Amino acid sequence: MSTITAIILTYNEELHIERCIRSLQVVTNEIIVLDSFSTDRTVVIAKELGAQVLKNKWVNHSVQFNWGIENANITTQWILRMDADEYLSEDLVNELKEKLPILENDVTGLTLNYRHYFCGRWIKHGTRYPIPLLRIWRNGAGKIENKWMDERVVLSEGRTIQLKSDFIHDDLNDLTFFIQKHNGYATREAIDMLNKEYKAYQEEEPVTSKSHINLYLKNKFYSGSFLFIRVFVYFFYRYFIRLGFLDGIPGLVYHFLQGFWYRFLVDAKIYELKKQFGGDREKIVEWLKSVNSK
Repeated sequence: MSTITAIILTYNEELHIERCIRSLQVVTNEIIVLDSFSTDRTVVIAKELGAQVLKNKWVNHSVQFNWGIENANITTQWILRMDADEYLSEDLVNELKEKLPILENDVTGLTLNYRHYFCGRWIKHGTRYPIPLLRIWRNGAGKIENKWMDERVVLSEGRTIQLKSDFIHDDLNDLTFFIQKHNGYATREAIDMLNKEYKAYQEEEPVTSKSHINLYLKNKFYSGSFLFIRVFVYFFYRYFIRLGFLDGIPGLVYHFLQGFWYRFLVDAKIYELKKQFGGDREKIVEWLKSVNSK
């Protein structure tokens, strides 16, 4: 009998946490909510639904999740990573019940299909589906890579397999929340992209990166392209070449905000930081190291 512990990172997620936990209850043995001192009813709801709640001060996703792995005393065979605004599809639940007990011992990671909803619409085009993400791994065989944005699971051993079914991301907050959240994301991504350029600290390379075409293209081509110009090229590729326009009005809003405005904001923050330090490499490296040591 395979056993699973799910870990959910939360901060003021009363809008989503019940949906997330209920989707996990049918396939997990334990659910741990790792909270960053929410001020709403997130913790109350989680405890009412039987989840174990731990609290830790927020730095970033990588630091928070790795702290959870180290401090939650997890005894199950597998660990499942979830965000509060995500949930498992019924097909994925059934697939996990069927396949987990019969996996070979050298399989240490499971890659799931990420399905994204925006304004109530499934975003199927513009490179947004399917996105394979390693979200389940054997206890002791994985950790989250040292990055500020788009952090992924790094396996220390074994191999991964791809499951057929989806887990679903559906944020029920409004556009104001989306914009505020992505403003924070832009700061974190600017840090990561500056580190790729200046190599102030070491980042682990996730074993799934080359199988995930979006991340592969980003690392190999986008990151080395000219500021701002790459934003226009990327949006054209995503919205027109990769048929993002087929996602209708919700798709237009999403692809523009996430595929153009957000990317432009990242580049603007990179430009601002370089200008702040006068382009001095040593000062930028020192700043990156100080940020990463927090």
